[in-house]
Amino acid sequence: MTERKTVNKWFWVWEFDREERWLNEMAMQGWALCGVGFCRYTFERCEPGEYTVRLEMRENDPDYLRFMEEIGAEYVGRMLKWIYFRKPAAEGAFELFDLDAKIAHLSRIAKMLWVVGLANLVIGVCNTISLHGFGVINLLVATLPMYALGRIEGKKEALEQEREVHE
Repeated sequence: MTERKTVNKWFWVWEFDREERWLNEMAMQGWALCGVGFCRYTFERCEPGEYTVRLEMRENDPDYLRFMEEIGAEYVGRMLKWIYFRKPAAEGAFELFDLDAKIAHLSRIAKMLWVVGLANLVIGVCNTISLHGFGVINLLVATLPMYALGRIEGKKEALEQEREVHE
């Protein structure tokens, strides 16, 4: 039986790159990601550095999952729109994005944050106008996706500047 452990850890949406680094550090320590849940990661014992882990925010797309399987990446799981893959490091580099794809990925994240933030803002304003007590909560909740949107847009702008330098 394979040794397993579960770690509960929180990452903000704008920290997906930090989350990916942490998952790869775990793999370097001999713990391969084998399951995901809300703030919960399940690992199984492996050879240190055996796997490279990547994550991506993407709609459910069976064709994409088949493509990833064809290139040797194993689907580990999904948490909301985030998909987690692992691939044996011995098979070579495992990157999901070039520079343009990174920018497109950040744009998808920004779009989702914009919708969530705007929805909470509208609900909060409507509830405040109609004197429902929960309007303030929605207005406060709206600030988090808008803050995250600012962080994601900052990363996107940095990549766009990097692209200009390379052109």
